Amino acid sequence: MAGLITYIKESFDELKNNVSWTPWPEAQRLTVIVAVFSIIFSLAIWGVDTVFSRAVRAYFDLLN
Repeated sequence: MAGLITYIKESFDELKNNVSWTPWPEAQRLTVIVAVFSIIFSLAIWGVDTVFSRAVRAYFDLLN
């Protein structure tokens, strides 16, 4: 148990002192970019899914 606590303390020390963090304004800008592209891709996937589901439904309607 003591080894785990030491590991956690050393991990936090590593993050605090040795990691190079992205400046806050750049992190905000990149977050907005990721959010916008995520919305665009989700809408594209929704569109393709809608087209395919209608095509499959039309195909099975033709079979009946």
